Amino acid sequence: MRVSVIGGGVVSEPVESLAETVGRELAQRGHTVVCGGLGGVMEAACRGAKDAGGTTFGILPGEDRADANEFIDHAIVTGLGHARNALVVLNGDAVVAIDGAGGTLSEIGFGRVFDRPIAGLRTQQVGSLDRFKSCETAVEAVEFVEAEASGATSE
Repeated sequence: MRVSVIGGGVVSEPVESLAETVGRELAQRGHTVVCGGLGGVMEAACRGAKDAGGTTFGILPGEDRADANEFIDHAIVTGLGHARNALVVLNGDAVVAIDGAGGTLSEIGFGRVFDRPIAGLRTQQVGSLDRFKSCETAVEAVEFVEAEASGATSE
């Protein structure tokens, strides 16, 4: 399946390491990473996925594919700025949210709009949002989205 990995564009080393572990875990299980294509969580998750032989998509806010981080296999330009957040989530069968701020919160909201399961790691506190689970580890997050999205269309 495709999993949208969302989170901050500028992050601390522990968050970067966590995102890289999520990307690696997803790829090792045969999943494709979809993200916003830039730095921080997005770049780290893609680096982890590529290290494990996975495939990555970056849905960029601007109009230039060269803006994508070096670990993106397929860069998709939108020219939409933050409005592209809806497309990042829509193109995944599930969402893993890591850290982040307002942009990540909007993507979590779109996850609910598009009925995607969402695993949260060190991210926004959203209370009892349906199909959202706050997770402690990358493995727990990936196992949650796999279980919740088991009826989703696969690649």
